[in-house]
Amino acid sequence: MMKKTGLFIVGLLVGVSAGLGATTLVTQMASAKAAGAETYRQLALFGDVFERVRSVYVSEPDEEELVENAINGMLASLDPHSSYLNPKDFSDMRVQTRGEFGGLGIEVTMENELVKVISPIEGTPAAEAGVLAGDLIYQIDGEAVRGLTLQQAVEKMRGPVNTPIELKIQRDGADAPITITVIRDIIKVRSVRWRVERDTIGYIDINSFTEQTDSGLEEAIEKINEQVGADKVTGYVIDLRLNPGGLLDQAVNVSDAFLDRGEIVSTRGRDESDITRYQARPGDLVAGKPIIVLVNGGSASASEIVAGALQDHKRATVLGTRTFGKGSVQTIIQLGGNGALRLTTALYYTPSNTSIQAKGIEPDIKVTQPLPDELKGRVEAAGESRLRGHITGEEEDDEGSGSSAYVPPDPEDDIQLNHALDLIAGAKTAEGVFPPDPSKALPN
Repeated sequence: MMKKTGLFIVGLLVGVSAGLGATTLVTQMASAKAAGAETYRQLALFGDVFERVRSVYVSEPDEEELVENAINGMLASLDPHSSYLNPKDFSDMRVQTRGEFGGLGIEVTMENELVKVISPIEGTPAAEAGVLAGDLIYQIDGEAVRGLTLQQAVEKMRGPVNTPIELKIQRDGADAPITITVIRDIIKVRSVRWRVERDTIGYIDINSFTEQTDSGLEEAIEKINEQVGADKVTGYVIDLRLNPGGLLDQAVNVSDAFLDRGEIVSTRGRDESDITRYQARPGDLVAGKPIIVLVNGGSASASEIVAGALQDHKRATVLGTRTFGKGSVQTIIQLGGNGALRLTTALYYTPSNTSIQAKGIEPDIKVTQPLPDELKGRVEAAGESRLRGHITGEEEDDEGSGSSAYVPPDPEDDIQLNHALDLIAGAKTAEGVFPPDPSKALPN
C-alpha cells in the first residue's frame, strides 16, 4: 500500500512493553553538518568525567550501565519518547510490533504474587493442554513464581517453538496441585477482537497496532458479515479506547479500510521539504455503513491517526473524551549489535492539517465514563501535555490533552459503548453529528 522506508512507531511508550505508536526501522541515516570544535570539547569532557567515575568512585560501577544511563539522560532531555533500547529491549520491541512469538497462548495477570490465567486463547498449546481461566501458576519449569514480576514470568513462559515447559497450577476445586506440560508454538497476539451487539451492530475492539492488525480487522468484518448478513449490518463501533498506539502503516491501513479516497495522515520532519503524505485507496470494506469510533485518554498516537482521519473526512463520528495527544513519530535506528536508538523525527498531522501534539482529538460527541467509587482519587487523567519535557504542540491550550482512561469490564456498565449502540440503533439522535454530514467532509 505504501513505500516502507523503515519501521515507524506512533504510540505511547511505557517501558518497552506498551504500545509503540508510529515507528521506522533504519540502519543508517544521513549525517547532519559536522559538529563544531566546542561540541568535541564537550565530548572530551564527558570522557574525562566517565574515566574519573570509573576509576575513583567509592564502589566499582558497572561501566556498561554508566554509558547506557548517560545515553538515556541525553535522550530524555529531548522529549519523553526518545530513548535508547539495549539489545534485549530492542528484541522485545520487535516481538511486540510483529504481534507473534513463541509461547503458550494465555492471557495473564498477577494475583497474590502468582500468575493468574485470565483466559487461554482458543486453539493454542495452553488451551489444548488443559490450562483453564482462573488457574494460578505458582511454578514454571521448577522455579517458584513468587518473587518474580509479571514481565519476568511472561519471559520465562516464552521461548523457542516446539520446546516443552512445565507449569504447576493451583485450581479451584482441585484436591491437589496440577502439573501440565505445554509445547510452545507460534502465538499471534490478538490486536483485534469482535462481537455482534444488538443483533445487527458490529463491535470491533482494536487494542494495538501490530503487523497483524489490518488482517485482523478484515477478518473481523468478514465474521460479522457472516453472522449477521452483510446487508443486515446496521453499523459498526470501532473501539480505540486504551489503545496506546503501534505501527504507522497499520494505522494507515485501518483508516484506509473505511475510506475511498483522500489523505489519511502526513508526517513532517525538521526540514520544510521533509513531508510524507499517506493517501487512501478506493474501496470501503463496510460499504459506507455508519461508524462510531470510541476514544478516551488512553487512545494515543496511531489510535489518534485513525480517529482523526475518519473524523476529518466525516466518515465516522468520534465519541468519548479527549485523546492522549501524542502527535510525534519515532524512528528506530539500529546500532549494529548494540541495540537501537528510538528518536523523535517528525510530527504527524490529520487530513485537516491539524497537529494533535499535546492537544488530542476532541470527540464529536462527548460522553464521560464515570469512575467507580473505589477508583476515585486514584486514577488520574492521562495526556501528553502532562508529560514533563513534552514537545509543545501548535494547537496546545490551557485545557491540555488527555482525559480519564477507564473502561468498565462489564459492557452493561459501559456508558460510552451503550450510547454509541443507541445512536446506531436509532434510539438516540445527535442532530448534525451522527450520522456525520458528508457534505462537510474535506475536499478530495
